Amino acid sequence: MLEPKARNSMTDADVLSKRDAAVAWCQHAGQHAMQNGGKPWRYALIPHDVIAQNMTLTQLVAQFGVGG
Repeated sequence: MLEPKARNSMTDADVLSKRDAAVAWCQHAGQHAMQNGGKPWRYALIPHDVIAQNMTLTQLVAQFGVGG
């Protein structure tokens, strides 16, 4: 799950609370998926100004992935 946010809102309490909920959701979804032949879930909170055409999803998750 990728969530781009404005860089100036990355530390807002509401954003961080939603991040924590999304990380927990991805952990549960990943566990279920792995038990049923699926793939793991990951969450990444990404500053909007780092997204560029030459970046892959793998790079974004490696740099900004949270949990797992």
